[in-house]
Amino acid sequence: MYLAKVRGTVVSTRKDDRLVGFKLLVIHRLDTAGGFIGMPAIAVDTVDAGVGETVIVTAGSSARYAASRHDAPIDATIVGIVDVVTVED
Repeated sequence: MYLAKVRGTVVSTRKDDRLVGFKLLVIHRLDTAGGFIGMPAIAVDTVDAGVGETVIVTAGSSARYAASRHDAPIDATIVGIVDVVTVED
């Protein structure tokens, strides 16, 4: 799992049937200082997150299980909305 910031939404009128009904969001992974790492990605939202929120993301095969779609083409699923992050040195 990792932390990410929701940067936007994705609207797709044509997509794989196994993705129908899912809200798709653009996320960008965060480092421990809150800076962006790498490139943005698209994640399935299971917790009704919104743009600007910091979220917990699970990836890979765990993402499919978190979305309850074991056979769907899902690489990332948002599984939590973060209230506070504290990192101790």
